[in-house]
Amino acid sequence: MPYYRSVGEVPRKRHTQFRQPDGSLYAEELMGQEGFSSDSSLLYHRHAPTAIVAAEEFTPPAFTRVPNLPLKPRHLRTHKLDGTGADPVLGRQYLLANDDVRIAYVLADRPSPLFRDAIGDHCLYVEAGSMRVESTFGTLDVTAGDYVVIPTSTIHRLVPTGDQPVRLLTIEASGHIGPPKRYLSVRGQFLEHSPYCERDVRGPDAPLLVDGEDVEVLVRHRRGWTRHTYAHHPFDVAGWDGHMYPWAFSIHDFEPITGRIHQPPPVHQTFQGPNFVVCSFVPRKVDYHPDAIPVPYNHHNVDSDEMLFYTGGNYEARRGSGIEQGSISLHPSGFTHGPQPGAAERAIGVDFFDELAVMVDTFRPLDLCDAATACEDPGYAWTWARRA
Repeated sequence: MPYYRSVGEVPRKRHTQFRQPDGSLYAEELMGQEGFSSDSSLLYHRHAPTAIVAAEEFTPPAFTRVPNLPLKPRHLRTHKLDGTGADPVLGRQYLLANDDVRIAYVLADRPSPLFRDAIGDHCLYVEAGSMRVESTFGTLDVTAGDYVVIPTSTIHRLVPTGDQPVRLLTIEASGHIGPPKRYLSVRGQFLEHSPYCERDVRGPDAPLLVDGEDVEVLVRHRRGWTRHTYAHHPFDVAGWDGHMYPWAFSIHDFEPITGRIHQPPPVHQTFQGPNFVVCSFVPRKVDYHPDAIPVPYNHHNVDSDEMLFYTGGNYEARRGSGIEQGSISLHPSGFTHGPQPGAAERAIGVDFFDELAVMVDTFRPLDLCDAATACEDPGYAWTWARRA
């Protein structure tokens, strides 16, 4: 994350003696990216974070990937996947994936196990409900409209809160997720043209200091999954500081960039990951040239697949195609896509779009997973051939 935070108790100097009330040393842990060459944080544990007493292979819920064949646009209705009794980690129903990113949907009503993903960062979007993110860094409460970025290898659990289950779109990277570099100064400060800034970002504000022995943690790593049993609870951190920690940002705090004529999707970019980007489409005033056509023009992104998750309002360009709350459209490279028939004419003279959507553009093709097949609308690809 682009700015420094200090939470709980930390010593004045790094890597110096820091003692607990009983006189014993706190166990210092450095979590850092790219070896010792990028963002990091220092955490101070009551017990050794290295002390495990058991390790066994773990078999997670399985899913398969198949190519998008025949090549065509797809419409997935995620609310058709509704179920009960799921947790926000093991209950994820995978929809789309390639070697850079895995996209899933989950309706969760119970806490997840403690979990560490050693493959990459997670970006979670809360469609509905509320949730508490507990981690070695403390607690972060999130609600509908929040993005949550969880750094690689952070031990955490997700706890639904409130009276209703939480609905999540999950984006799991094989690498790191952060703000686009063009929004940041050379020292990591958000620049004036950025659509959000440090004031919009939330992080954990107090340690959890949980005690316990023989605590199980599920770990996804580059060779599979393992269940570790730790001698002491990993949430025994008395304090930490640095630039690497879970953080949240509300889509409602994204300030849209508009112009006299239609602006391309990069103005909506919110995050970047390895070979993919995440964009936010929010309610906004639209094009104000007297001859403007506010909806997108037909376009063929020759290098990327485009996935759009519809999470509120009315998406003008897709009216008449069956798009609804929780819908996902997939427009693959190799296919020219654009507004539904009649949408361009209807949009002329409109000065405001009331829409909310999350887009993921990938630079390698997305495969279809089991859950995508289960909730696909088979007629979507042909909706351009008839008038709405």
